[in-house]
Amino acid sequence: MSWLEKLLPPKIQQTDPTERRSVPEGLWVKCPSCETVLYKTDLEHNQNVCPSCSHHHRIGARARLNGFLDPEGRWEIGQEVLPVDALKFKDSRRYPERLKEALENTGETDALVVMGGAVHGISLVAAAFEFDFMGGSMGSVVGERFARGVESALEQKVPFVCFTATGGARMQEGLLSLMQMAKTNAALTRLAKKGLPYISVLTDPTMGGVSAGFAFMGDVVIAEPKALIGFAGPRVIESTVRVTLPEGFQRAEFLQQKGGVDFICDRRELRMKVAHVLAMLQRQPADAVI
Repeated sequence: MSWLEKLLPPKIQQTDPTERRSVPEGLWVKCPSCETVLYKTDLEHNQNVCPSCSHHHRIGARARLNGFLDPEGRWEIGQEVLPVDALKFKDSRRYPERLKEALENTGETDALVVMGGAVHGISLVAAAFEFDFMGGSMGSVVGERFARGVESALEQKVPFVCFTATGGARMQEGLLSLMQMAKTNAALTRLAKKGLPYISVLTDPTMGGVSAGFAFMGDVVIAEPKALIGFAGPRVIESTVRVTLPEGFQRAEFLQQKGGVDFICDRRELRMKVAHVLAMLQRQPADAVI
């Protein structure tokens, strides 16, 4: 040991300058709106809404349903329905390869999760899209799970709530995907004939065949703040109509001004708001809400 090493404090002597402490990945999230660096756990506890600027980060289907439904008495509907490569589709990759990758990334077997449960004591059936599963695209499984969710609501005579987060139809299923627009519409028509409420919650993004199919068919249509909502993208529309579009014309706030949605609701207040709406539509009290 040299004379310099003898003078250094013990902790400094034991420190190897080549070794650096690494911070585990995924602990921090930078808000894309205000650029505040947020602790991921704190963000999740706040339902993935930035505490600084209230920017609504995208959220997975199960996390959304876990935060929306009462913790007791939940059950899943249609989880046994699985996707099939009926067309033997291949673009740059085979369809089964894309399905496998989506399963590994999300833990889900398709892009829609449907659960029965309650909100503040009001029984209902709720469905939520998983955007990270192939962009929340609607294929045969999504349509079937949606229809089964509506049928379950009909059997129990309870409302149906759907959270959309999707890019539209699933091209790997071709016409089979487009047929789901008619299938889901027919299911909601049966719900309406029985006088049962359907509430549609539009989240970021809601585009394509889902927005054209059933997203705007709700008895009450709610949107999250600044959610992207539309059919085709703005560049496609501008190149087609050759007109400069107003800024933010596909955002929730613009749609509310034009009557496209009934109201915009902060995610943290959604449970209470939906319970109020359902209690009003069904003329029944909501526990701890009204």
